[in-house]
Amino acid sequence: MLSSLQPKIRALVLDMDGVLWRGSQPVGDLAAVFARIEMLGLKVICATNNSTSTPEQFAEKLAGMGAQLAPQFILNSALAAAHYLKRQHPEGGPVFLVGEIGLMQALQESGFWQAEKDVLAVVAGMDRQFSYAKLAAATRLIRNGAPFIGTNPDKTFPTPDGLAPGSGSMLAAIEAASGVIPTIIGKPFPYLYQVALERLGTSPMETLAVGDRLETDILGGQRAGMRTALVLSGVSSRYDLADWASPPDLVATDLSELLG
Repeated sequence: MLSSLQPKIRALVLDMDGVLWRGSQPVGDLAAVFARIEMLGLKVICATNNSTSTPEQFAEKLAGMGAQLAPQFILNSALAAAHYLKRQHPEGGPVFLVGEIGLMQALQESGFWQAEKDVLAVVAGMDRQFSYAKLAAATRLIRNGAPFIGTNPDKTFPTPDGLAPGSGSMLAAIEAASGVIPTIIGKPFPYLYQVALERLGTSPMETLAVGDRLETDILGGQRAGMRTALVLSGVSSRYDLADWASPPDLVATDLSELLG
């Protein structure tokens, strides 16, 4: 299936939830999938909007499913947000953070620390300890001129009990209170993919963005100028494709079928 694309695909940027796993269950034989990627000589980075976990935690989850991938080949919206800030402020500095360990660690490793005044930016993502006090502090800082950066716009995420509020819900509350629209780093905006391309050292046309959501993974890859592949192992279905104006380059049941 990959061989049908020209110029030849040299690298993959894989979404994780819905592509590699669904909740705590792997999608297919992940050990065989990664062995196939290696056999094809493809570079790979896993890129996810999920800002709550660290690359080490994602790598550990993969290892528990039989696949080995070093943390440096895992990129999430937290790391991309830190990359974005570091480009603007190479020396680092104080930020106000709304988020969990994944975002905290990414910012700390790039030289940024938590503060509540004179901050370089308000950086917000998924935060299961979100509170009125955090909302009030973020609002005050943004209204006083601090840039507002959001990791990703996902309003919900699936749980065994149904859809739960996601990062986009926190961003929406801060936007409503501050009157400022955030700069979004994650999919469907292209910055996360642009960081992945920088790490891979490949061009957009020789890199395939693989995901299970048309409105985030596929749209984000297309905005970054990449080729795209939809796998039907997660959220979007063939029925959804009928109403999608710009179809992906490839459609497969799952990652195993895509890799042939």
